[in-house]
Amino acid sequence: QVQLVESGGGLVQAGGSLRLSCAASGRIFGINTMAWYRQAPGEQRELVARITLGGSTNYSDSVKGRFAISRDNAKNTVYLLMNSLKPEDTAVYYCVVWVFNRQYWGQGTQVTASS
Repeated sequence: QVQLVESGGGLVQAGGSLRLSCAASGRIFGINTMAWYRQAPGEQRELVARITLGGSTNYSDSVKGRFAISRDNAKNTVYLLMNSLKPEDTAVYYCVVWVFNRQYWGQGTQVTASS
């Protein structure tokens, strides 16, 4: 099985920053793309950012220029640096990894940006 341990969520004032981390362990031979999704209350889950094994990234338009995704392949860890947080960024953030073509989700971490 694959285990994903997320950390770094919390409460921050609008304009502030947070850094999320997600460490993958277990049967992760073949791990490739890693990503962050989020879900706000009453909304559908949406892709925030993803990064391939080679380091190519893409972002949702709503976070471009403010968030940065990165990974440490030696540690099987993905990060999400969130700057200039806005109240509309408030959501549960989920780490997602692909191992070969199977998708695994973390338990989620709450991020709240207060106005």
